Parts: sequence; structure tokens; C-alpha cells
Amino acid sequence: MTIPNIGFNHDKTNQAELEIIELSNLYTRSMIEHDPQAPHRVSFFILIYIELGEGEHMVDFNHYRFGPGSLIFVQREQVHSFDFSGQPQGKVILFTQAFLDNVHANMRLPNYTPTHLNQQHNPILQLDSTHHARSHILIDQIQTEINTPASEPLIVMYLFSALALLLHRLRPALSHDNLSVEQSSKLARFFSLMQQHVQQVRDANWYAGKIHTTYKTLNQICKLATGLTAKQMIDAYTIVEIKRRLVVSKTTTQQLANDFGFEDSSNFVKYFKNHTELTPSQFIKHHLS
Repeated sequence: MTIPNIGFNHDKTNQAELEIIELSNLYTRSMIEHDPQAPHRVSFFILIYIELGEGEHMVDFNHYRFGPGSLIFVQREQVHSFDFSGQPQGKVILFTQAFLDNVHANMRLPNYTPTHLNQQHNPILQLDSTHHARSHILIDQIQTEINTPASEPLIVMYLFSALALLLHRLRPALSHDNLSVEQSSKLARFFSLMQQHVQQVRDANWYAGKIHTTYKTLNQICKLATGLTAKQMIDAYTIVEIKRRLVVSKTTTQQLANDFGFEDSSNFVKYFKNHTELTPSQFIKHHLS
């Protein structure tokens, strides 16, 4: 079994970079080629709003319980799978980085930070009845505007921003809100560089130099934003990327050891086991059984 990589369907959305679909539409799979209940990797962001039903949603190989009023956040490049056993009802909001960039260019919205690398991160937000109702209204209004002839993209962005700000306020106090503009920029640059170079470089000093700062400053920014040191962020990202590669492309241990610059496969297996308490083969067996 291979895990498919799912891209955003720009043709279907008329280049809008945001789409809302009924969760129940995914049951039949008539509109998609892959099985949503099987692990798949996405190149866009997803916000899943549960109105009715219960189950477990898998995000990057961890399982999270959901119920009525749950909101599930899936970051781009994460591997996830749906659970339709309880016939959940709700909406799935799909949007791209280009949409977020457009929003940030037009209005003030908290920046995305890679808090999901911290193992304490929970992608599920449970809404109380008041915020359940408010979120429902905003999502409906976004969908109404999208379906309106001569739809105005700015209205969609404002409604989305209202929803995002409402949900952001409900998240447990996140220290990365205290980052300055300069710190946020450095963090974003670090994360972007890590995505590009983590297979070759896992030295925090190297990344600090690339963003023209000191190791100490980079560490402070990372700890403020995610609760992790720069080295812990690099290791966390490396491990989650290895996990994705193991199941997305079924890459062999030897090939991954080579790709990630380990001297040999035994060192690679030791590194993986130190961080996960499983060998790569045990991990594959556990998640693809």
C-alpha cells in the first residue's frame, strides 16, 4: 500500500484557493480518486468542522477523538485519514498557502507557526455551544459567498479571517503570539530552510547562520513559538518526515539512511528508535497493518 499525495483542485474551485465540501460527500468517494479513510498526504490546509457524530481522526500517525463541535486542523504536508464509522456530519474547508498569503496581504491575522512539531500539540479544538453556533454561521456565510454569482474574494477573506480569529482566541494561550514581527520572520525562514535542507543538515548553528542570527537567539525564538529548542525542532521535523517517507513512498531503511546523511543504516535505526521507541520496521508494521 502506498499513501497518495493529494493536491488542491484549482480547476474545480475556479482558482479560488478555498473550497468547502460536505463531510458526507466524502463517504461515497464519487468525487475523489483516493480513499479518505486511508492515510494520505495533503499539499494544502484543512479545517474539519464536526456537527454530528463521533470517531477518531489520524494526523501524522497519532489518533485524536472527535465529536459534535470538534474542529480538526490539518497542516499542509501532514498525513491524515478520516473516520466515517460513526457517519459524522459537518464541513471540510480546504485552503492553500496562496489563499493565506492573500489574507495576510489584506488584513492582520496571526501567522502560522509549526506548533504541531511539539508532541503536546493537539490538532482538535472542542467548541462550546456558543462558539459552535458562531462557527457554524461563519462557515455557512463563507459558503454562501463562494456560491454567489460574481462572488467577492475579499468578502470570503474577511469571513475566513473572522472565523480564524475566533478560533485562535479559543486556543490555549500560545506563547508564539508574543513574537515580534522580526522574530516571526526569522522563525518562518528557519522552518522554510529546514523543509528544504533537513535531509542534509541537522545542525542548528548552520540554520542560525543562514538567517543571520545567533544560535542563542534562534533557540529563544523556537522555545517561545513551540516550546522546543532549535535542535528539538530539527529532530521533531526529521522524525515526522521520516515517518511520512516510510509510509508515503515505502522507502527502504537503507535508502532513508542515505537520504538523511547517516553513516549507515544502524545509526539511522538508532536515531529513529531514540525518538520514537520503535524501529522503522516496527513503525511501518504498526501503522500499515
